[in-house]
Amino acid sequence: MILNQNPFLKRLLRSIGLTINLARRIAKKLKYFIFKTMDASKENTFDLAVIGTGMAGAAAAVFAANRGLSTVQVGQTGEIIFASGYLDLLGVFPTAEKKILGNPWEGLEQLKQALPVHPLARIAPTKIRDALDEFFRFLSEAGLPYRCGGEQNSMALTPLGTVKPTYGVPETMWAGVEALRDKQTCLLVDIRGLRGFSARQVAAVHARDWFPIRTLTVDFPESGHLSELYAEAMARKLELPSYREQLAGSIKPHVKDAGVVGLPAILGVQKSAEAARAFAELLGVPVFEIPTMPPGVPGLRLKEIFGNRVAELGVRLYREKRVRGVRREKDGAFTLSIHGGTGEEIVQAERVLLAGGRFLGKGLVADATGIREPLFDLPVSQPRTRNRWHRRFFLDTRGHRVNRAGLETDDHFRPLSEDDRPAFENLYAAGSIMAHHDWMRMKCGSGLAIATAFAAVEAIAAGN
Repeated sequence: MILNQNPFLKRLLRSIGLTINLARRIAKKLKYFIFKTMDASKENTFDLAVIGTGMAGAAAAVFAANRGLSTVQVGQTGEIIFASGYLDLLGVFPTAEKKILGNPWEGLEQLKQALPVHPLARIAPTKIRDALDEFFRFLSEAGLPYRCGGEQNSMALTPLGTVKPTYGVPETMWAGVEALRDKQTCLLVDIRGLRGFSARQVAAVHARDWFPIRTLTVDFPESGHLSELYAEAMARKLELPSYREQLAGSIKPHVKDAGVVGLPAILGVQKSAEAARAFAELLGVPVFEIPTMPPGVPGLRLKEIFGNRVAELGVRLYREKRVRGVRREKDGAFTLSIHGGTGEEIVQAERVLLAGGRFLGKGLVADATGIREPLFDLPVSQPRTRNRWHRRFFLDTRGHRVNRAGLETDDHFRPLSEDDRPAFENLYAAGSIMAHHDWMRMKCGSGLAIATAFAAVEAIAAGN
């Protein structure tokens, strides 16, 4: 009311507002001008910049470092924190028939015939094997060993008690695959106060097909005053022998005739394999973990391993930061403006690999006009209009078209421009940012990320 009665004050406030807006615009322009004129130092010049710190980005950084490429990696926590720990190759195909694949390698041959544009169909099976072998070796050396069922997928337990086909299983979860397969007498353990996991639900789901199964609820050591517990805090405590001994002491009297004991995934973060082996020794029987509802400890294990180990390989890692701007230099190299936390840093790279995922990782963004790639303004393969993104029914067996949207690439995994030629000779892509896959329904997310990262880095290392 006072403002309406005082025209001078009203004009003054409006002028201040206009001045502030003008200052903001000037600052934005100045910031852009400074970036356009800033150069990277020699210490900030690399062979390859990997944009993304999820599965594809981490795999690309590992493969690049192993090939002697100086590498910088930039990204924020995205889908990786939601990982179950299982590494799928190809679990379901054809997806419309929901056919579960026993042998993923045979499934890849079928995929190549039926859907040749799928990224996995464009990579030779021998290269996919090489990629998985190298990646599993990296994880094992980092303290997170995996097991595979030879040429076959394994059926593994989910947090809901259902089972899914997967290719790579953490060693801490492998005894569960064997117990389910052989119908071993099993004791499943609930931790009182832990959300996102229910041993009783798992037992109820398998009441008919896995009959010899019992459940037990125990208190976590020194948690009597807490009504809600968190998996990460428990996992870090169980890296200490004293906590393992106390928890095992609560469980061991109830083991009896059980040949194996199942627990929620809380057996350590950075030393999970070691903690699981020690816990099994305390109980006198094999133990296995079941993933909890995400975000959970298995995703955290991968995130911390990627963050710590790639740095040990010589990769410059900018965690929890984003690339906000890119410019192309006269010699073809890219200069990147990296933001987050401590301000801006400028780096230069001869080549860039886009591995930022889809919408959650912001490798792709969606608005009223459609789906965009925000850094290079690359064309995105997508339905013509938004009303064609989704089908009428959520569980339509054909899947939703938007899930196949992404970047088109050539055989060296370089994103294409509108004329179907590489947008840049030295720009590459890997992982779920690519078009023509539906990784959630096909159960191929990790295989897609690792194999395409391997293929792209090999092309980079070969100088393509």
